[in-house]
Amino acid sequence: MRFQRRTVLKLVAGGVALPALARSAFAQTDYPSKPIVIVVPYAAGGPTDTIARIMADRMRASLGQTVIVEGTTGAGGTLAVARVARSAPDGYTIGIGQNGSHVITGATYQRLPYDLLNDLQPLSLLTDAPFFLAAKKAFPADNLKALIAWMKANPGKLTFGTGGSGSITHISELLFMKETGTTAQIVPYRGNAPAMQDLVAGQIDVMVADPVTGVPQLHGAAIKGLAVTAKSRLSTAAEIPTVDEAGLPGFYVSLWHGLWMPKGTPQPIMDKLAAAVRESLADPAIKAKLASLGQDIFPAERQNPQGLDAHQRAEIAKWWPVIKAAGIKVD
Repeated sequence: MRFQRRTVLKLVAGGVALPALARSAFAQTDYPSKPIVIVVPYAAGGPTDTIARIMADRMRASLGQTVIVEGTTGAGGTLAVARVARSAPDGYTIGIGQNGSHVITGATYQRLPYDLLNDLQPLSLLTDAPFFLAAKKAFPADNLKALIAWMKANPGKLTFGTGGSGSITHISELLFMKETGTTAQIVPYRGNAPAMQDLVAGQIDVMVADPVTGVPQLHGAAIKGLAVTAKSRLSTAAEIPTVDEAGLPGFYVSLWHGLWMPKGTPQPIMDKLAAAVRESLADPAIKAKLASLGQDIFPAERQNPQGLDAHQRAEIAKWWPVIKAAGIKVD
């Protein structure tokens, strides 16, 4: 009797488990059956938000489902990353981020409610673009050497706008001051877009600008471009010299973007999303849009979870020792 009872219990348990597995498998094959959300950690109009909207429009066609872009700004991008890390791993929440939100914060923030490498699942690399040092139109310096000279002659007087405390632009500006022996007042914003608005309005003096928000203002003669933080000039603003040409050789900083999922997202869903990303980035219309924004698309062989994971880890190995050696912290 005992044997028979155990057998019945096992059969009942199996009868409960099998439908659950069937429902899970059905949910994956039926994916996506409702709108997908891309969570953006920085302000609307900035590079991350703009790239997210371009990708969302094209991925909608590949997936046959609405893809919504939602901003969760603040705390250097950590609020958005935490939202993604806490979301259900069902494929309906995607996080877009960059080296500010997914590398720099790991060294500058003393307490994060998640683990950058263990609580998120890499999906794909997207784009890479260098920054450029931009000044308000009325600023007395017209080139990088003149800017450094002015800062040395007026210690602590310059206002340096950033895309947020602990962001890549914040760290870049601190490193800039360290390498040039200058000081300034750091003014944090909730992303590069609002910082650029105040630069155009003359409320701040200088910022490390991204091509998305900066180049249109440069072409409109609303700001000055002093130096590109890369070995090569921007294709969309070839008139700006590189830092090597302008007098600060080797000061290279770029803004790269990728997509992450909540940890534990099933492989069939990951594969479907990764295919939609690759298809979107291969679209000539998307290539043209991103190129017009100064964005270089990563090679196809790096548009996958392995490519993003390797790149993020390499960036951590590069930036974390520098940040910690400089004693840069955000409470």
